[in-house]
Amino acid sequence: MKASPDTQLRLLELADLDTELTRIENRRRALPEVAEAERIDVRDAELRDAIVAAQTSEKDLAREQAKAEADVEQVRTRAARDRARLDTGQVSSPRELESLQSEIASLDRRQSELEDVELEVMERREAAQKSAEALTAERDELAARRESVVARRDELLGELEDQSGRAGEQRAAVAAGIPADLLALYDRMRAQHGVGAAALRRGRCEGCHLSLNTVDLNRIRAAAPDEVLRCEECRRILVRTADSGL
Repeated sequence: MKASPDTQLRLLELADLDTELTRIENRRRALPEVAEAERIDVRDAELRDAIVAAQTSEKDLAREQAKAEADVEQVRTRAARDRARLDTGQVSSPRELESLQSEIASLDRRQSELEDVELEVMERREAAQKSAEALTAERDELAARRESVVARRDELLGELEDQSGRAGEQRAAVAAGIPADLLALYDRMRAQHGVGAAALRRGRCEGCHLSLNTVDLNRIRAAAPDEVLRCEECRRILVRTADSGL
């Protein structure tokens, strides 16, 4: 493959621009604000689900509390009715009196048990309410934090997008002056190695950073200026410069 020395030098310019584009993309991916925004979104989803669970639990416990209160009231009403019969002397038979007193005692025990259940449900409901409130407060704080992080992230991404756009325009302009076959070879090498062309400086390939042996250097010295050379080690396009050491 043939290409003028000036055209080959443009490959180094193209490689520098591709390196810059890669650097910009790597910086974009590594922005702390991007990772933090993602962590915030994950935590927000967790909080949202936890709030729904706490609110659902509170509603279930509210129904359970209402039932417990109704059960207590039912027993309390029945016990009050039995005491009224006892206090007004409506029961005269010793056996019936004994049965009524026994029922009142049983109702008192039942009322005490139901009141314990009611209290336990009330405490669980209160805990669910406090949990929902705490989770909601945390989510509100997280929303404020996310707003700040996203604003900073978008600002930085915008700056990087501008840099990438300028570098991309420069790359397109440089690539337009390179023959299609040479550009295709460069792109293949770039896809394989990250950098498609490297300078030969002081007898060393700047792509793989290996010094060329005497045989390879003599081969390069003997090559025509317009011959497109390849590094024998990394196979990148090897571009001769004034500092090649030939």
